[in-house]
Amino acid sequence: MSVLFVCLGNICRSPTADGVFRGLVAKAGLADQIKVDSAGTAAWHIGKHPDPRTQKAAADRGYDLSQLQARQAVVADFEQFDLILAMDQANYNDLMLLQPEHSRARLQLFLSYAPELGVSEVPDPYYGGQEGFEQVLDLVEIAGQNLLKQLVQQYQLTTASV
Repeated sequence: MSVLFVCLGNICRSPTADGVFRGLVAKAGLADQIKVDSAGTAAWHIGKHPDPRTQKAAADRGYDLSQLQARQAVVADFEQFDLILAMDQANYNDLMLLQPEHSRARLQLFLSYAPELGVSEVPDPYYGGQEGFEQVLDLVEIAGQNLLKQLVQQYQLTTASV
């Protein structure tokens, strides 16, 4: 099973989702069964590490994003990943334009896994204050937990704990 998280520049939201979900997967003992990655629809930050504010907010909650590097989503991702999760509608729309007609991947909005939140998009914290990065983490943690539970049930994965 493989999951790709996608935002615009791959330095705030999608690496946060990548790091949080990777942590949840490892804690559940599923790192050998679920591949996790992130990308951006834009090429502005290719090769750069996540925004320092993103890294700090994540580190404060025990997630290490320091090894992640931004990359751009490519057509091949639709064959290499089972699930591609966009952080917002604009990136979802851009991914739909990139998606080949008969791709393997299922494309969805990430927060569709957390309807109880009452929001459909993970807001971009880049131009705001530190509270925006905290909000992203709050949303991503809930949606990530729900996503993992659904994948465990759907694919009958054996976990240490979920």
